[in-house]
Amino acid sequence: MASRKIMLDEEEIPKQWYCILPDLPKPLPPTIDPETRAPGPGIVPRIFPKQIIAQEFSQDRWIDIPEEVRGIYKLWRPTPLFRAIGLEKILKTPAKIYYKYEGVSPPGSHKPNTAVAQAYYNMKEGAERMATETGAGQWGSALAFGCMMFGLKCTVYMVKVSYQQKPYRRIMMESFGADVYPSPSKQTESGRKILKEDPDNPGSLGIAISEAVEDALTNEKEANYGIGSVFNHVLLHQTVVGLETKKQLEVVDDYPDVIYGCIGGGSSFSGLFWPFYYDKVSGKAPKDVRFVATEATACPKVTMGEYIYDHGDTARITPLVPMHTIGHDFIPAPIHAGGLRYHGIAPTISRLAQAKKVETKAYNQVEVFDAAKLFIESEGIVPAPEPAHAIKGVVDEALRCKKTGEEKVILFLLCGHGYFDMQAYDEYFSGKLPPYEYPKEKVKEAMQKLRKLYPWLDEVNKKFI
Repeated sequence: MASRKIMLDEEEIPKQWYCILPDLPKPLPPTIDPETRAPGPGIVPRIFPKQIIAQEFSQDRWIDIPEEVRGIYKLWRPTPLFRAIGLEKILKTPAKIYYKYEGVSPPGSHKPNTAVAQAYYNMKEGAERMATETGAGQWGSALAFGCMMFGLKCTVYMVKVSYQQKPYRRIMMESFGADVYPSPSKQTESGRKILKEDPDNPGSLGIAISEAVEDALTNEKEANYGIGSVFNHVLLHQTVVGLETKKQLEVVDDYPDVIYGCIGGGSSFSGLFWPFYYDKVSGKAPKDVRFVATEATACPKVTMGEYIYDHGDTARITPLVPMHTIGHDFIPAPIHAGGLRYHGIAPTISRLAQAKKVETKAYNQVEVFDAAKLFIESEGIVPAPEPAHAIKGVVDEALRCKKTGEEKVILFLLCGHGYFDMQAYDEYFSGKLPPYEYPKEKVKEAMQKLRKLYPWLDEVNKKFI
């Protein structure tokens, strides 16, 4: 009988992270200062510790994981790899389905893989506090946990609609010692300005980022900024996931034909597929594996957006970043997959999507919860709404295999549990869950507004992208 759960020993936790930058099809375009139009890191050196900045731009393929970080990882790593025998059976597919489960971490998701590392480097360089944003609360919970592990204070600006939808996420963050504010808040100038113009603003990750970055800049002697996705250093910290998965698949002598993951900023998907991408570009992969990123139709930055320079935040405090975007002042519909409600994406994902090394699919939240229900019935784990997007892609792939008879090996990342998402499931089961699809006209309007703001943008885009 096939193994249902594949485990590794603690000593098999990876000792190095994988950095994809040397292996990209083309080098990443630089960030741009909107005032000078010149390439440059902008505010980055002021809000991150030196070691993080070094990792952000590193051309080293392998970066050592500090033993202090590996020691904390041992609280939950290595995480299990499951064979989804129940899902295979209910779908009657000849495909084999595996999922890496990150919901066993103390905060309940993949996010502490980078939160612990970031807190460690900040502690080592003398920071007293970290400020950050969070959408669904998974990242905020993780950074609060990481800061607690290394004796740092933590301030979290939580998107207001998620603050209201997920009170127990807030309580978890507070349990780990964090101060949590609904964003937009009255704690920052950017928050107060937005509330003055729109007191009922539901918030967005772009707004929450503005608040957290402003906090770190205003209090830079004591505080630094922590980010849960998008940046290169964040994504490379997550590669412990894919590196472990490769070892686990070796145990059962298997290798994926296709890998699915959800994308908000790109951290969970990248953490799983980057090590397999390395196999592919280095000629070590036994198969021509495909990589498929899944996103929400309510926030379709890659499937519908444009690959162009844009700000990572609403208040335009950050430099211009080369990425797929639907506009920095995007206010998303209140879908329950809060981690996917970001207007942009990691520059590495954009570069790989442009080079057709990564495929993208978008799904609405009703069909996503249909897939989540199927997964619950067959595997017994309640998935978070974010990775339920990957589950939808996997279900479709497995059903295609049923039609064709192909015995594909499908791998996906279940990056977190949904035990704090019961309101979402309540709305789904009661038939009150709207599908939400973002109108293409609004993307076009946002791009026109962006070009009006920076008339020279196409020139810079053409030069660097």
